[in-house]
Amino acid sequence: MEVNPPKQEHLLALKVMRLTKPTLFTNIPVTCEEKDLPGDLFNQLMRDDPSTVRGAEILMLGEMLTLPQNFGNIFLGETFSSYISVHNDSNQIVKDILVKADLQTSSQRLNLSASNAAVAELKPDCCIDDVIHHEVKEIGTHILVCAVSYTTQGGEKMYFRKFFKFQSDLSSVTDEVFLEAQIQNITTSPMFMEKVSLEPSIMYNVTELNSVNQAGECVSTFGSRAYLQPMDTRQYLYCLKPKKEFAEKAGIIKGVTVIGKLDIVWKTNLGERGRLQTSQLQRMAPGYGDVRLSLEAIPDTVNLEEPFHITCKITNCSSERTMDLVLEMCNTSSIHWCGISGRQLGKLHPSSSLCLALTLLSSVQGLQSVSGLRITDTFLKRTYEYDDIAQVCVVSSAVKVES
Repeated sequence: MEVNPPKQEHLLALKVMRLTKPTLFTNIPVTCEEKDLPGDLFNQLMRDDPSTVRGAEILMLGEMLTLPQNFGNIFLGETFSSYISVHNDSNQIVKDILVKADLQTSSQRLNLSASNAAVAELKPDCCIDDVIHHEVKEIGTHILVCAVSYTTQGGEKMYFRKFFKFQSDLSSVTDEVFLEAQIQNITTSPMFMEKVSLEPSIMYNVTELNSVNQAGECVSTFGSRAYLQPMDTRQYLYCLKPKKEFAEKAGIIKGVTVIGKLDIVWKTNLGERGRLQTSQLQRMAPGYGDVRLSLEAIPDTVNLEEPFHITCKITNCSSERTMDLVLEMCNTSSIHWCGISGRQLGKLHPSSSLCLALTLLSSVQGLQSVSGLRITDTFLKRTYEYDDIAQVCVVSSAVKVES
């Protein structure tokens, strides 16, 4: 009779925790008018609440800090920080400990370990700590792979690893592209920046964001003198929007797209002219999935408890499949949808779009997020959820909203 040997337990324990900053406390204000039965009672309770902001008690944003209670969302462009700790739970000394942290994305595998050198030994009740950082530049699933290898006192080599998955989302789905260019003078003398421009590709129109309007005059954010001192760095910002003929297909474009090239012209202190033109800059088109929801029109500011209107566009991003769509609207604690939920939108052919005019109202003042749209494809029985679509500023009806 063959007996399998018992599986040996590991001497080390691995803990991985996300590092996030505290957030401001949010409360749900309960208020009423003086002519109502409670009178000024609710308002006085909010003024006495130590978590509210003096003079702005009805805003949901408080002045106290709270620690995050869950993993939270990670958006494109944010920096993901994580704390990794390996603890010796045994009563013996462990040798040659190597901790490796890799991040697997849809396109690459990155090594995030601060050091690839092994620790000579780890005594009982001691630990090895490390903090890793990564700027999220891709959307989709990210897998943090933490591997630990070590040697026991008996000379046996041990190895284990753990996987931690998180999703990176677009903080706001938009067709706009913001390009930041950092230009540094690495020479030993100052130079005059004669021209820094972005020549967009055939798909985009560009807006330069390096100037401000003062008294009807366009003034550069860098001042009247465009000199760049040695080793100084200057940042230029541009906004690219797809042209109308390409914007209609924005939800269908996949893969790498060309956005344009930078043209830089400068002069040295003796007037010698230099020029640099980059190759075509590229971006990875965001993946919208099978169905894309975008906002065509939404007001910036609305009145409390008064209906306001938004216009949404739904695009079938599939190139070969017709969808039969149903729209559901789910109310949140502050945003309420007006209309019939569960209505049929009909069939939407591949690469086609339809526009919807929707009505909402908000019962809470402050900056509110428009959420709660659900689109179901009855053919595949698949539901697409859309939250945090946009934000509107809700003010008291006594405040006049400028159109």
